[in-house]
Amino acid sequence: MGSPYDLREWLAEMEQQDQLLTIDEEVDIDEEMGAITYLVARTAGRESILFRKPSGDGTDLHVSLLWNLIGPSLKRCALTFGLPGDTTVLELTRHLAERFSAALPTVEVPAEAAPLFEHSLYGDDIDLTKWPIPKHWARDGGRYGGTGDIVITSDPDTGVENVGTYRMMLHGPRQVGLHMSPGKGAGAHLAAAWKAGKPLPVAAAWGVHPLFMIIGSQNVRSDVSEYEYLGGLLGRSVTTTLGPETALPLPAEAEMVIEGEIPPDSMHDEGPFGEFTGHYGSPMHPSPLMEVKAVHFRSQPVLTNALMGEYPSNEHEVFLAVMRAARIWDELNRLGVSGIRGVYSHPASASGFGMTVVSLEQRHVGHARQVLNLAAHVPAGSYFTKWVIVVDHDVDPTNLDEVLWAMSTRCSPAQRISIHTGTWNTQLDPSIFPVSERTLGSRCLIDATVDFRHLDEVSPRTLLRESTYERVRARWSQLGSKYPIPEVASFD
Repeated sequence: MGSPYDLREWLAEMEQQDQLLTIDEEVDIDEEMGAITYLVARTAGRESILFRKPSGDGTDLHVSLLWNLIGPSLKRCALTFGLPGDTTVLELTRHLAERFSAALPTVEVPAEAAPLFEHSLYGDDIDLTKWPIPKHWARDGGRYGGTGDIVITSDPDTGVENVGTYRMMLHGPRQVGLHMSPGKGAGAHLAAAWKAGKPLPVAAAWGVHPLFMIIGSQNVRSDVSEYEYLGGLLGRSVTTTLGPETALPLPAEAEMVIEGEIPPDSMHDEGPFGEFTGHYGSPMHPSPLMEVKAVHFRSQPVLTNALMGEYPSNEHEVFLAVMRAARIWDELNRLGVSGIRGVYSHPASASGFGMTVVSLEQRHVGHARQVLNLAAHVPAGSYFTKWVIVVDHDVDPTNLDEVLWAMSTRCSPAQRISIHTGTWNTQLDPSIFPVSERTLGSRCLIDATVDFRHLDEVSPRTLLRESTYERVRARWSQLGSKYPIPEVASFD
């Protein structure tokens, strides 16, 4: 089973899998779409939502808006990666951890072979205010385009591109603001260009296959393009085409791409915006301003939008949690750490950023503390994380009930908890005051394993015998339960 190749194939697959809600009624782009998405994410179906008639479409292009691409759906996340819809979260995480270190170069196609260039607008023919760009939350500072987007920039010195996800606020017919947190790739490229007194070429895809947004949200090595990592995850190269205004590699099957530049010292007030923390982000403040020179799009384009909020109404939560955990697992393996049985970043913890749980088969004294420190500071786990927890191998790190049980029965707080300060944080962290100090954070490391020195002294855990479980499984349907039998990971 392979992943759908472009957004339109993905939509067809989700409709076939009963994972797509299509709304043909006109819906207001100011807050109403955001409200519907917020509420659908809390229903049993949790479908992706395709709005066919957004209000405020002055383009005559029949633009559709797609929300809740992955959202809280583990099934859609697995299907998007080309895996069966019933793949468990630990199996999905393990699969991605094994694939993430692979990378495949992109395949460049000429403009005439790229569906993206079906239509193009340049210069004064561009008016983004006519496009149905939505306002997500009541107190947002304006309308935000392509929140389910990718932004492409290139290192002025090395030429290696960065493919990231950054919020983009509409300021005028050809002006878009770009919010970037410190330490992110596009911010480093902008600083280098401005230091040389040059504008930074920028392109942004506002309608993309969900996998582009997934990979764009990751902090990967600066000398390898996110496109190449995405190719490795897919098992096939990503198809790109050169932007005529920026010479940047654009996703050839994107629904819509804007091209332009950020001139030296070009800034404009931006924000606030309802963010992944479930709070509004930083107050209105100056952010880089992009001048749009070209817009390319397919017929009847579909623009992707990502609602940010608290679990489960957050576009990023499941895929960020799974990808973040997979990358931490991969990095621990590449460091040669033995005994790792599972890693998970729970989506309810601010899209997985807030918490990392590692399941470990202890091999020696100090093993759990070693893993705690490494998991807290490997590249994939170093941004924003508040809580890092290590549990024993008999605890499923994806099951919060089991994790809380381990913390309550195997952790002595006075002896097994430590605090790290001065850690990499985000300006969007609502817990730190004054606001100017939010770029430095702290994290709590919790050793919830049995003390290795006393493994023989701990009374056994109450577990099912595997043979008994299998006998019950064979009779389960005869016993009258209307629910499937729960999976059990550890046996006596």
